[in-house]
Amino acid sequence: MSAAPTASGGPVPLHRRTLEYEAFDAGDSLRMVGRLQDTRPWARDGQAVTLVHDIELRVTVRIADMTITESAAEMHTFPHAECPGIAPAFAGLVGLNVARGFTREVQNRFGGAKGCTHLEQLARSLGPAVVQAVTSGRALSVSRGESADLLTGGSSPWTRNTCHIWAEDGIADQKLAAGWRPGAGPYPAPRLEHFKASPPER
Repeated sequence: MSAAPTASGGPVPLHRRTLEYEAFDAGDSLRMVGRLQDTRPWARDGQAVTLVHDIELRVTVRIADMTITESAAEMHTFPHAECPGIAPAFAGLVGLNVARGFTREVQNRFGGAKGCTHLEQLARSLGPAVVQAVTSGRALSVSRGESADLLTGGSSPWTRNTCHIWAEDGIADQKLAAGWRPGAGPYPAPRLEHFKASPPER
């Protein structure tokens, strides 16, 4: 089975899933809005349903301890009239910490028949989006001259052990020890050898 080519000559996808997260400053918290959409790009001119899912998850995360303080789900487009009945269950995200063990806890609470696979995916993907949003907020402070770099107190707990770069005693820690400060200097940050050869002035 193949769909008609696009105007550019490329193939038309059978399916497209889009995940989008937006983060808004709320003082000591972040307001996160996640949206999942499933579309059928080949379905035009009433051939079939084009928009299959349009689902939203809105949470507030307290930055100090990365804890969810508010959560609400809404289904705008869905395949069954009963689908929205599960949305109130996702208020159960309140109290979870998005930094440690979050994915496992979301799966335990909302996986399989206990939840909605699409809302669960939005929730599971939330943690990394929050980490990036916190980093973006600190980058904004640097750009305004309110902070010298992205760190607070010389450490970066919100990224610790989130990837191979930020592994404990890994590349990022070694760069920090050699004088690197996130958000100050070129992007991407040069290799570790650069900082060892010529440590930045403190």
